[in-house]
Amino acid sequence: METISILGCGWLGLPLAEHLFREGLSVKGSVSHPQKVELLRQKGILPYEIQITDTEITGDDIPGFLASDILIINFPPARREDIVTYHTAQMTLLIDAIKKSSVRYVLFVSSTSVYPELNREITEADQFEPSKGSGKALIAVEQMLQSQTGFQTTILRFAGLIGYDRQPGRFLAGKTNVENGESPINVIHQDDCIALITEIIRQGAWNEVFNACSDIHPTRKEFYTLAAEKIGLVLPDFAPSGSNQFKIINSDKIKHRLGYSFKYPNPLETL
Repeated sequence: METISILGCGWLGLPLAEHLFREGLSVKGSVSHPQKVELLRQKGILPYEIQITDTEITGDDIPGFLASDILIINFPPARREDIVTYHTAQMTLLIDAIKKSSVRYVLFVSSTSVYPELNREITEADQFEPSKGSGKALIAVEQMLQSQTGFQTTILRFAGLIGYDRQPGRFLAGKTNVENGESPINVIHQDDCIALITEIIRQGAWNEVFNACSDIHPTRKEFYTLAAEKIGLVLPDFAPSGSNQFKIINSDKIKHRLGYSFKYPNPLETL
């Protein structure tokens, strides 16, 4: 039976850990706050409290946490001025620890924020330079992981995460003169995230880069207006159509590689 360690058991990592445990896998999970340790234990997940800075990894038995076949890295770059330097320093420390462990496969949860708004459809084959600091940090870490020879890495670039307690209607409710109303959005439901990760593990889809985004891309105006309406909030007011900046994330590669159909292909049906 494969052992899986999930570094970062938050909004996505915790339900993922629960799902993999129900699938019969041995699951270790990390949190950065001690009050969350007991929650993992109650759900059958072997808990570890771990913190990673740019200078050290601290917490519970790091070698024990990494004594697994598969490591899922699931924590975003910290929002700070030196985001690229800090995040790559964190990952340098983590990679050094992975090299000393039994981990053979790494799944890195990245983001479609690595792609700039090119006003067209985007696939994994596109060559680009990220425009945002978070995207630059993620691309740098992706390249660090892919350059390693001691383990195989798959990069999974998720679109905006939606589902359950994340209510997008609150994001723009009551705001006025909101820009880019006609721009298509790129989102993915938590259930699809978990199912895709599960299939990557089950099918051994390593040494890959995948986009993961719902098939249908409603406009920003359409999505956030309906989202606010559904929960009874003041509808956002959008500025007149102008030069909308956008991107459309194409997920054909992961669907074909895994034989996967999205549970929520239309984000409007999640509201």
